[in-house]
Amino acid sequence: MAATLRASATPDTSAAAAAAATVPPELIDVAHSLADAAAEVTARYFRTPVPVDVKSDASPVTIADREAEAAVRQLLAGRCPDHAIFGEEQGYLAGGDSSEWLWVIDPIDGTKSFITGRRCKPLFGTLIALLHRGTPVLGIIDQPILKERWLGVAGQQSTLNGAPISTRACGSIGDAYLYATTPHMFAGETEVAFNRVRDAVRIPMYGCDCYAYGLLAAGYADLVVEADLKPYDYMALVPIIQGAGGVVTDWRGQPLRWAAGSHGDVTACSGEVVAAGDARTHQQALELLQWT
Repeated sequence: MAATLRASATPDTSAAAAAAATVPPELIDVAHSLADAAAEVTARYFRTPVPVDVKSDASPVTIADREAEAAVRQLLAGRCPDHAIFGEEQGYLAGGDSSEWLWVIDPIDGTKSFITGRRCKPLFGTLIALLHRGTPVLGIIDQPILKERWLGVAGQQSTLNGAPISTRACGSIGDAYLYATTPHMFAGETEVAFNRVRDAVRIPMYGCDCYAYGLLAAGYADLVVEADLKPYDYMALVPIIQGAGGVVTDWRGQPLRWAAGSHGDVTACSGEVVAAGDARTHQQALELLQWT
């Protein structure tokens, strides 16, 4: 499918429209189809006795992860055959020679929550991102058990199940509710830096994986600070948070991108992410992290 970004009629200098462009509607439709296909697989396997394998990085993986990603790739092969793809389980697939598009897929973000069957608080989700020339321009968080879907598109207001969402004001980090997936994701210098932020907020909390970023975008949390991430863990979150009025960067305050031409090299991306619903809290977090 041939598709190109179209320039916005009105220039927008916000981070949410850094590319000063809109995403073709047909690609938004594709993204929803991908989320639907993954949800069908993950919902079917949820709270069933699936075998769990351990990958080389010691993280768990199940047949649900693999089948969900395979379903997504199959759809993309038919609808966007010239686009490049990176999935957590199967890695990088190059697109056409002139492709400026890269889909980044995490079929189950929060596999540990998935395999432990947390129905009352299912914190895993499918992450689908579309990058244009290295910049995330579309993102979906899909929680198939709760049937909640966040959508972020560059230059548009983010939505939750179709309803517009906004982050909440939080002018002081001392008033912030903070999330991180686990304190064990920090070690050495990242642990020291994170602890400075943790000690400054009102309430630090752990858990949620991608769901914490959805809560932030919907105005229920104020700050997420994490480390040891891969691009498939956060590329989809960028348009959602920006489109809800929030700020998300690496710990140096730099935009989260995956440089075009990196050919799926995850080391080309930052592993540290800080997201805030209020730019003031984001700046205070950066000052505490002191990451250089």
